[in-house]
Amino acid sequence: MAVIRDVMPAFELLQPDSVVEAQRLLEQNGSDGWVLAGGLDSFDWLKDRIKRPKTVIDLSGIEELRGIRTTSDGIEIGAMTTLTEVAQHPVVREKYSILAQAAELVASPQIRNQGTIGGNVSQDARCWYYRAGWPCYRAGGNICYADTPEGRNREHAILHADRCVAVNPSDTAPALIALDAKFVISTPKGQRIVDAEEYFIGPDIDITRLHILEPGDLLTAIRIPSTWAGAKFYFEKVRDRNVWDFPLLNVASAMTVSGGRIHDIRIAVNAAAARPLRLKDVESAVRGMPPNAATGEMAGEQAVRGAVPLQFNGYKIPLMRNLVKRAIGGVEQAT
Repeated sequence: MAVIRDVMPAFELLQPDSVVEAQRLLEQNGSDGWVLAGGLDSFDWLKDRIKRPKTVIDLSGIEELRGIRTTSDGIEIGAMTTLTEVAQHPVVREKYSILAQAAELVASPQIRNQGTIGGNVSQDARCWYYRAGWPCYRAGGNICYADTPEGRNREHAILHADRCVAVNPSDTAPALIALDAKFVISTPKGQRIVDAEEYFIGPDIDITRLHILEPGDLLTAIRIPSTWAGAKFYFEKVRDRNVWDFPLLNVASAMTVSGGRIHDIRIAVNAAAARPLRLKDVESAVRGMPPNAATGEMAGEQAVRGAVPLQFNGYKIPLMRNLVKRAIGGVEQAT
């Protein structure tokens, strides 16, 4: 009888107990090291034997990367804080409910109990050609299999595609952009703090990754300022199934209203492109206007300008248009 040996490639497991030690190991291992947070994206790669790191650096033993802390100007969330903890934290629910909503819609309860917010914003693309080990552009090849006449591209990009049409799959990313969050990164040269929207990159910058982290870098925390605490929020995710699935599209908006008109707003969508998109043109267009269906209709039309559908994802254009419309006109009904 044949014996099937379906095992992950061998690797050395390192388990630091501090950020300082983790940083040392990251620098020491460079591109041969693999950072393990909740492990849900990582183990997919390892079980399928597509990624074969020499060393896996497990962050689960670093207590300083966990928890939600109140600061003088908002809150700070450790990168290893689980999505369940984010979704259920009383301060997040009271003042930044858009993030609680987004975290609560990730996958399933079991996955949210294990998955971390740092992992959710740092996960890799979910294009099945790429995940199955096909030699596409993102994997170092010279073709995008999804963007061919025979390609299956129902979940792929309608905006800002550059060779690769895979999308960013994060649910918390657009909420964090809407909240003007800051990402704290430990690098070999010291700490670096970037705006949430700058953390994510598209294939025009680097086709091999969805974020700015380079070998040796470690996302340690996410800071959310008090600026948008208690604002009018809207979050919506559209997916095939009510649990488990990644977004076909999602939208997040944070808005302040004065005198019946939009005083300020931040709005972002995800799964429309390789990176979450902050819709700055839409924000500028709706400031000073009432947050109603007519304003939302105009905003939705503006949001999809320049969108180019692939063979099987043309539905994303009206979907994005309507999500943006509801993120503005539906705020009053959602609060």
